[in-house]
Amino acid sequence: MKKDMAIRAGSRQFFLLICVLGAVAIFSSTMSKNPVLNPFARYLGTPPEFLGIVAAASTVPGVLISLPAGSLSDIFGRKRVLLASSIVFTSAPFLYVLITSWWQLILVRFYHGFATAMFIPVARAAIAERYASKRGEKISTFSSSTIVGRTIAPFAGGFILSVTVWDFRTLYIAVGVAGIAILFITLILLKEKGSPPTGEQTAGVSLSNHNANIKTKSFQGLREVFGNIGIMFVSAMDAAAYYVYGALEFFLIGYLKEIAQLDASLIGIISGVQLALIPIFGPLMGRLSDKIGRAVPITAGLIVSGLPLLIIPYATQFPVFLIISATYGLGFTMVTAATPALVGDLASRETYGTAMGFLATIMDVGQTLGPIITGLILATFGYSGSFFSLAAILLSFGILFAVFQKMSPDSKF
Repeated sequence: MKKDMAIRAGSRQFFLLICVLGAVAIFSSTMSKNPVLNPFARYLGTPPEFLGIVAAASTVPGVLISLPAGSLSDIFGRKRVLLASSIVFTSAPFLYVLITSWWQLILVRFYHGFATAMFIPVARAAIAERYASKRGEKISTFSSSTIVGRTIAPFAGGFILSVTVWDFRTLYIAVGVAGIAILFITLILLKEKGSPPTGEQTAGVSLSNHNANIKTKSFQGLREVFGNIGIMFVSAMDAAAYYVYGALEFFLIGYLKEIAQLDASLIGIISGVQLALIPIFGPLMGRLSDKIGRAVPITAGLIVSGLPLLIIPYATQFPVFLIISATYGLGFTMVTAATPALVGDLASRETYGTAMGFLATIMDVGQTLGPIITGLILATFGYSGSFFSLAAILLSFGILFAVFQKMSPDSKF
């Protein structure tokens, strides 16, 4: 009995620490871009046609390494990948202080993107394998902890910019302080008994056999994930949600500053409210999806988040933007609380890391393309065309998923 109690206590402590780590990590990465990135890029004289690339630069690493990072964590354990991501979280913020040209901003954003590209899929995989019976609730609770950080960041960033009258470097020093905290928390997490596996189970195995085993497991995991049409389709829904999120996060700030002419603190509030309900509703939606299935939250979430975007070009008042932001955030929560859990349902235990890495990769493809394509639409059709196109993406994918779910023979939907 004492052993069981110790295991449960270790499990609770592990989950608490990884949630705290997630909150601080995403707080740091979000405050580096929201609401500072758009005005900082313009301050550096970024050509209009490159603004979308600035916004998308940090998501490109997710496309490149989220899948390999998740797959390698299946083999070597989660510990090394989490430590590597924390080092990037800690070092990247201080590079912003040295930036003097817009092209340097793209390079720093690219480097910074490796942090979340490694951290998110590996953390989700660690949770999925430890809490099989409560996977939806635990993953959505972890996601909600990251959203706490993501929600606070625009408020804090907007406040700093307002008080310092748009002093960008002071803000990035604050981001760097948060980065140091990330490394400290990671080191504590990895010393816990409930820390992710380290890969020490390979000790004593010959190097050639070990390498052959790695290749075999990697190909098997990739083949299983790529051969699962359900994982492919669910990942596409997640990509659609993040396509819109990546574009809206960047260009809404420009709209609020240039067209609505709101103060930095008010812009920060609007950006924060967009995600403020997620820590409350995320676990509830995850728990609900554990009981009734994942399809309803995903379909409803895509539609709920798409409808308010149609109103943005006609809004001029701060309270209206708050309502739009909160409604969009609620729909976004419904989607992102259910998609990782559904991917976990559809994957085997041996491929959790690979499956979560694939989900993160496709998500980052969406989040990368969103700002770039929306920037081109903005240059041609203005803000109205941009926001209408984002709404069309969410609404059409919501309908598509509903049709796919009805036709799918897989009961896990």
